[in-house]
Amino acid sequence: MAGPLTGFRVLEMSGIGPGPFCAMMLADMGAEVVCIDRKTPSMFAGGGSIVDRGRRTVVLDLKSPASVGIVMRLVERSDALIEGMRPGVMERMGLGPVPCLQRNPRLVYGRITGWGQTGPLAQAAGHDLNYIAITGALHAMGHADRPPTPPLHLVGDMGGGAMMLAFGIVSALLEASRSGQGQVVDAAMCDGVSTLSTMYYALLKSGMWSTRREANMLDGGAHFYGSYICADGKFVSIGAIEPRFYATLLQLCGIDDPDFKAQWSQEEWPVLRRKLEDLFKTRSREQWCELLEGTDACFAPVLDFAEATQHPHNVARGTFIETDGVTHPAPAPRFSRTPGVAGSVPKVGQHTLEILNELGYSEMEISALRESSAIV
Repeated sequence: MAGPLTGFRVLEMSGIGPGPFCAMMLADMGAEVVCIDRKTPSMFAGGGSIVDRGRRTVVLDLKSPASVGIVMRLVERSDALIEGMRPGVMERMGLGPVPCLQRNPRLVYGRITGWGQTGPLAQAAGHDLNYIAITGALHAMGHADRPPTPPLHLVGDMGGGAMMLAFGIVSALLEASRSGQGQVVDAAMCDGVSTLSTMYYALLKSGMWSTRREANMLDGGAHFYGSYICADGKFVSIGAIEPRFYATLLQLCGIDDPDFKAQWSQEEWPVLRRKLEDLFKTRSREQWCELLEGTDACFAPVLDFAEATQHPHNVARGTFIETDGVTHPAPAPRFSRTPGVAGSVPKVGQHTLEILNELGYSEMEISALRESSAIV
């Protein structure tokens, strides 16, 4: 069955990180996505990554006025546009929001950057780590006696960036369906990560959060919320926050040490953590899984990416699928009536001629575009 975004057309300007991931999410949900790829893609873009699944691809030289004209024809028939270039680049190519919205007043123009379209840092280069650094999130991650630990770029690029942009685009599409007017969505990763951190600012205000690392309930400070190494060198995770889950953990592990009754005495957390470290080193990860997995002890093994694809729960839910010989995560979230579908991965420029024909270009015009190197 068709996904929930079937019928919507999205134009993606090739980029890296959050832009392609946002386009993948929309394509998974049924949107028709056309990607404008570059003649010479960057080292992180192009090449048929699984993130490129589900869209068609055109290779254009955007320095050519003829190529810009092709993009404008695509803008006319698109509901949304995604671009992740540094502020001002699209404007210099003649593809900024003003001319695009003049050509298509219903267009939702989605822009994803690290710092945003405005502000003193807008023109500065950066990456995920830099963008989350000014939000407070990076400072909260890692060990107390070391510099903050760089997380995977799930926090800035994907969570605070791509997913916020996808949410913004869909929200604007809903509004445009009522008003008939498009608008610009300015998605900045530093804004998005700040939004994701809302609960922590609330905890800080209430006195329930310290700005010191490993001093809080959810940052590895508490003995009942963290990861532990096992006898075989593998790891398990414990998240027994609520007293009844904590009691279940103690019971199943055979812990009768009275010191563990002081669950919320923060001054005891380091000692209790060391005791749990010694305990978990007595069995292998598999043995701990046999004892604790599936119980209310709030337990799970810590798996690597390869192991995750084989875990029985993920297998039962079909969390991972295979496309073109590559095992990768299935579309999410799930819909009861209009499920998303992961499309195949296109070759860069695979659909150039097909799309030009759909736009009404004649064979003579296409030959001229090829000869001028406007298309590849």
